[in-house]
Amino acid sequence: MKATTGIRARRLFDGHRWREGPALILIENGIIGDIDFSGARCPEGIEYIDLGESAVLPGLVDAHAHLTWAPQGDPQNLATDTDEILLGRARRHADQALRSGVTTIRDLGDRGYATVSLQQEYRHGAVGPQLLTSGPPLTRTGGHCWYLGGEADTSPALTAAVDEHARRGVDWIKIMATGGFRTQGTNPWSAQYTREQLTAVVDTAHGWGLPVTAHAHATAGIAAAVAAGVDGLEHCTFVGEDGAVLEPRIVESIVQQDIWCGITIARPRDGLPVQTLSILEKKWGNVRALMAAGARIAFSTDAGINSAKPHDTLPRDLVYLTSQGFSPLEVLTAATADAAASCGIGTRKGRIAPGYDADLLAVPGTCKYSLEPLLEITEIFRAGRAVTRLH
Repeated sequence: MKATTGIRARRLFDGHRWREGPALILIENGIIGDIDFSGARCPEGIEYIDLGESAVLPGLVDAHAHLTWAPQGDPQNLATDTDEILLGRARRHADQALRSGVTTIRDLGDRGYATVSLQQEYRHGAVGPQLLTSGPPLTRTGGHCWYLGGEADTSPALTAAVDEHARRGVDWIKIMATGGFRTQGTNPWSAQYTREQLTAVVDTAHGWGLPVTAHAHATAGIAAAVAAGVDGLEHCTFVGEDGAVLEPRIVESIVQQDIWCGITIARPRDGLPVQTLSILEKKWGNVRALMAAGARIAFSTDAGINSAKPHDTLPRDLVYLTSQGFSPLEVLTAATADAAASCGIGTRKGRIAPGYDADLLAVPGTCKYSLEPLLEITEIFRAGRAVTRLH
């Protein structure tokens, strides 16, 4: 591979471990060709970018976001937003995320397939993050996120909905296995579908070559989704009558079936119900127990769902995690290499290695001991192209 760009940094996080440099990353056509740690000079005749004493790391991967949602608005307004409004909002939010260091986004719930349209813009040359789409999430009539237009109540209706999503070009199927906190009249403590209905979704999606991830708060819903063979569980909260309590047999099945747990980062804030605060108090201990059991974990934001979740929140959320007992290495890995793997693109995203996309960030000094430098990103590269960061 003949390099067209060389980027040098003092140190490098490759998605799994830190490497002391100097590190020279050689890039051709947006792909990493080689990484040199010998201190050799950059080859003549190519663009050379010297990041000085900075550290370079993979672009962040937000494995759970909602680009069409307005964080300051009422989500039920999505039911009447026009396609033009939805696409414009998704475009702005994707740009906001990119300029904060998020180079890959998996959108897990839009309306009108707006993110599929945005994905096509990127494929035709518009600058933006790598985007994975799921379209409107499947839900009961009046169920969680009904306002996104994915209502289906029976196995035949669910199968038909998966077929339609596949024909529209989505990358993932998202189903609301339980109720949620952001939809009036639904119950996060209750399952929305039976195991048989979820199995119909999984079998149909897999027939199209599409993976399935399930929004799942209630333990009963998690159990049904795991039994149906989903590829991912979003939130994975394990809420029931006794609060947020892990069920060991279900955790064992999650590990055995290699199901990804997409843990959305939630922080306590004023105005939250007592029950929600109680769940948050146990959340990170439960996540630690999942990790200890061998479950595969990815951290993400759920960006867009409320005013505490703007689309550039991931760096701040990751810093918060280190205050909850997770090491900087654990957090960075779960938001880069592991998050990419949870999205099914771990062979080309989330790492700095030959053959991977040159989605890179530069931060002052190092994030080895603290993630605070993520709040001071100095350079962003998307497929080897420099992106102006947000100030």
